[in-house]
Amino acid sequence: MPHAAPPIQTARPLVAVNLALLVLLPLSWAAPLLRAGLLPFFELPAISVLTGLQAIWQKDVALALLVAFLALVAPYAKTVLLALIHFGRLPARFLPVLQLLGKLAMADVFLIALYIVLAKGVGMGRLETAWGLYLFTGCVLASLAVSLTSKRPGA
Repeated sequence: MPHAAPPIQTARPLVAVNLALLVLLPLSWAAPLLRAGLLPFFELPAISVLTGLQAIWQKDVALALLVAFLALVAPYAKTVLLALIHFGRLPARFLPVLQLLGKLAMADVFLIALYIVLAKGVGMGRLETAWGLYLFTGCVLASLAVSLTSKRPGA
């Protein structure tokens, strides 16, 4: 029976943050990022990452699959792989795979695009940020911090 690989050197709080991301990332995808509408006196419909993907799916299935992979699957897979490496279930030689997933993970680009839309406004109607935007932003930044501070043994 092969023994487990030595875990990479990472501070315990960062390991805990990475584990929390396994729960918080899917929650942030369903959470309302913003509310948008044309009329100022009516309830504004909430927009989440998942409802945005649904809207893309109705127009272009291939694009929706690509966005889903880059904004959801790759970041989540990166988080799972990093947790497995932290606990010695995968050897540190898988870090290049993790780095590749990190480059494919486009949640940060999605988030920046969303902030640009919010900053510019839509020209007519109104946009309001919702709590999910802060949660999603926190998850993206936490994931970046954890992956940047995880080191190879002896590094």
